[in-house]
Amino acid sequence: MRSTVHSKMCCSRALLTGWVLLLVQLLCLEAVPISMDKTKVKEPEKKPEEPPASVDTGLHYDRYLREVIDFLEKDQHFREKLHNTDMEDIKQGKLAKELDFVSHHVRTKLDELKRQEVNRLRTLIKAKQDLEGGNDIAVDHQALLKQFEYLNHMNPHTFEVDDLDRLIKSATKDLENYDKERHDEFKRYEMMKEHDRREHLKTLDQDERKKEEEHYEEMRKKHADHPKVNHPGSQNQLKEVWEEADGLDPEDFDPKTFFNLHDTNGDGFFDEQELEALFTKELEKIYDPTNEEDDMVEMEEERLRMREHVMNEVDSNKDRLVSLDEFLVATKKKEFLEPDSWETLEQNQAYTDEEMREFEEHLAQQEQDLNLKAVDLQKQRDELERQQEQLNAQKIELQQAVEHMERLKSQKVDPPPEVHVEGNALPEVHSFDNQLHPEQEAQLQGHQPAPQAPQDTPQEHHEHQNQDPAPAQHGLPQTHQDLPPGHQDAAQGQHNLP
Repeated sequence: MRSTVHSKMCCSRALLTGWVLLLVQLLCLEAVPISMDKTKVKEPEKKPEEPPASVDTGLHYDRYLREVIDFLEKDQHFREKLHNTDMEDIKQGKLAKELDFVSHHVRTKLDELKRQEVNRLRTLIKAKQDLEGGNDIAVDHQALLKQFEYLNHMNPHTFEVDDLDRLIKSATKDLENYDKERHDEFKRYEMMKEHDRREHLKTLDQDERKKEEEHYEEMRKKHADHPKVNHPGSQNQLKEVWEEADGLDPEDFDPKTFFNLHDTNGDGFFDEQELEALFTKELEKIYDPTNEEDDMVEMEEERLRMREHVMNEVDSNKDRLVSLDEFLVATKKKEFLEPDSWETLEQNQAYTDEEMREFEEHLAQQEQDLNLKAVDLQKQRDELERQQEQLNAQKIELQQAVEHMERLKSQKVDPPPEVHVEGNALPEVHSFDNQLHPEQEAQLQGHQPAPQAPQDTPQEHHEHQNQDPAPAQHGLPQTHQDLPPGHQDAAQGQHNLP
């Protein structure tokens, strides 16, 4: 799966690189079928134009680049200028100046594309800041947009000549760095594979380790045991394609005819994808996806090494395209007729021993840093759990305090129950009821009869009864004779209770 994705990405990047440099390679075409039998050259049949395939350059602005290219190609004036402009003029920005002459509809669409791209970048900037925890910090979009050199961020509304010039130069520079990045990526892949193998050996006992080492050496020898690989781009290599893929007599090999047969889009150039298709027969000698010893990631790296080598040898103007003239010149060189042997990947280790040592030290340092970070995170987690336990305990205490206060409040609000006895009901005695009426107190102290009170009216007598509380039980006299007049009958009633 990884090798398939890797292959697709490499082919797509290579194709769009050539397009950007000349702005003519727009379509992502299928590689020429190796089993096809072409016995004579035919003029390509005219077919209805199809929209460009969705190729991915790997650039973060890939979609914006392809949409701009697509709309510029729809303008007849720009298309004519494109085919009449050489590579140096394109690099110097002369083609970008032709943007002033394209149709209003295309310019309007380009303006819209640029606004969408600026909004996309702003959204990415804000999302990145949010992930880094800067939600409350104001974002300076103008300052951050400076890092994106493929558009003029100072004018986010219209697509101008400067935008096209920036886009061409940025894409050219980024795609030209692809080969170097690919080499570095493959080197890391190979070192990681070796590192994993060594780590696996450490987990085995002596006998198992010996068996694993023997198996590893056996697979290496089996992979290296393959037919001779022809030098890419040499006469022998192309003749083999001529004979086995095209079904033609090797004695009738003709470079011009060969070029026309494999220029699958008929544009007069070999782009990088068309070149890579020529190496399929050589790669089949080395790699088989059903073999344990063959790594398909390494197969794609081998294919790209072959393409890169031919481009360096044949592409004289360095536009990443091979014209018919460049191809014919190369077929007359000594390197084409008497090439050196081609050294495959197993003969050229991708990394040195020093690089492997540094790589493993880097991995060990990374692992140590991760372990320290894990310990620190565990401590933070333990501290958070301790704080959570304290909060839970405080919460329980608070709940208990609230419940206690509710109980106290309930006890104070509820009225006390009334005491009922047979006969007459006596009101509940309160602490302040122990005090006697002043007249009663004077009567008890002097044992003198109370002065005759004025005769009350029935209404006043009723009010006096309501206002004067009955004396508390603890303050009652011991004999009926000591009671004030009017209360003897009530006391007598209590004695008569059963």
